[in-house]
Amino acid sequence: MSHGLWTGLILGLCLVANAALAETRQVSPGPQALANAIAGAAPGDELVLERGLYEGPVEILKPLIVTGLDGAILRGNGTGSVIGISGENITVRGLAIEGSGSNSTDIDSGIFVRETARNVTVEDNFLSGNLHGITLHGAQDVKVLRNRIEGRNTGHVNDRGNGIYVWNAPGALVEGNEIRWGRDGIFANVSKKDVFRGNLMRDLRFAVHYMYTNDSVIEGNVSIGNTLGYALMFSNKIIVKDNMSLADRQHGLMLNYANNAEVIGNLVRGGTTAKCTFIYNAHKNRITGNRFEGCGIGIHFTAGSERNAISGNAFIANQNQVKYVGSRQIEWSDQGRGNFWSDHAAFDLNGDGIADSPYRPNDLMDHILWSQPAAKLLLGSPAVQLVRWSQDSFPATLPGGVTDSFPLTEPISISVPARFIALEADAIAEARERSMTDDDPDNLASH
Repeated sequence: MSHGLWTGLILGLCLVANAALAETRQVSPGPQALANAIAGAAPGDELVLERGLYEGPVEILKPLIVTGLDGAILRGNGTGSVIGISGENITVRGLAIEGSGSNSTDIDSGIFVRETARNVTVEDNFLSGNLHGITLHGAQDVKVLRNRIEGRNTGHVNDRGNGIYVWNAPGALVEGNEIRWGRDGIFANVSKKDVFRGNLMRDLRFAVHYMYTNDSVIEGNVSIGNTLGYALMFSNKIIVKDNMSLADRQHGLMLNYANNAEVIGNLVRGGTTAKCTFIYNAHKNRITGNRFEGCGIGIHFTAGSERNAISGNAFIANQNQVKYVGSRQIEWSDQGRGNFWSDHAAFDLNGDGIADSPYRPNDLMDHILWSQPAAKLLLGSPAVQLVRWSQDSFPATLPGGVTDSFPLTEPISISVPARFIALEADAIAEARERSMTDDDPDNLASH
């Protein structure tokens, strides 16, 4: 038998032996009770914390399961992170965690999973009032599941921490978490091959903020009442699928220097939203099967974005369906199938689901109004009406821009659960009463 096989067999036997020897240890509240229990536990043990208050911070370096019963609270001393995780095969679950420090440089967090950590699970915890909720800092293959995170709700938004901060943590699975307040719900930076699925994020700056995060999936998340829903920036080959942005105040979905993305089946529904979608210098993306509804602008397309395939979407009741800044002619259909436009009055005489006339969302007057807003005073004038009549009669005079040669006659439908509809209504009512926050999502250099 080869040396490698012997080594693998010995390691496997050791793991089986450790599992057999592992114990479940009850821990009662008391001074340094949890720290002492961690120090005295054997690898593989489960520490079950009874109801009561436990002192932090603590560090977990060996394989352990730390489980909190109902009412088990771990409170830090206001410095550093409440729980640090440095080892492998560690699970933390069922705890109420509070009392981190406020040092942004050190990324003080409720739970800080360090670079040396592997195969860590953080599940079913309630983290409140910490600078950052859960930080994955260089760790691999971490699962963050079904946690409830409430960040800080005072001071400037940009001075608060993130609900879940993922930095260079390949293989992370962040699923089923509820995040409210703080800065960004999930901030992923310089990472890859991560999955962010089924999370609910409210009352934040950005629900999901992506920077230099490649080959990853954002699926089935819900953003309600945030300044911006999904800010996807400087990232390549990401899948953005079946997410919702409901009553986010500035943009629902933004692609900024994001390339080769699949943007499929998402719902952006305004109410107070300035732009459903903002495409800025983003190339070779496939945007299909989405519903963009009730925004000031359905899709704002600018900064030389090229080779994007846009088809099968529904643009419904937006004040301006498209704002295209550029002089090129762009076709928004694919293989004889375009998009649905709620303001396109057209027939479908053969009943094939494709309108009999093309759709052009913008004319020369739109371009003038974008560059010279004061010209809105002339909208009702005979001169403006003459220009628009001329362009309708002689399409060759139209400026460069978007054409959908095969517009659809029926929109896609995306259902919203009743719980999210109620939260959306609350967010719209609140947004109408609040003033603008101190962040400016259009200032791309500040991100």
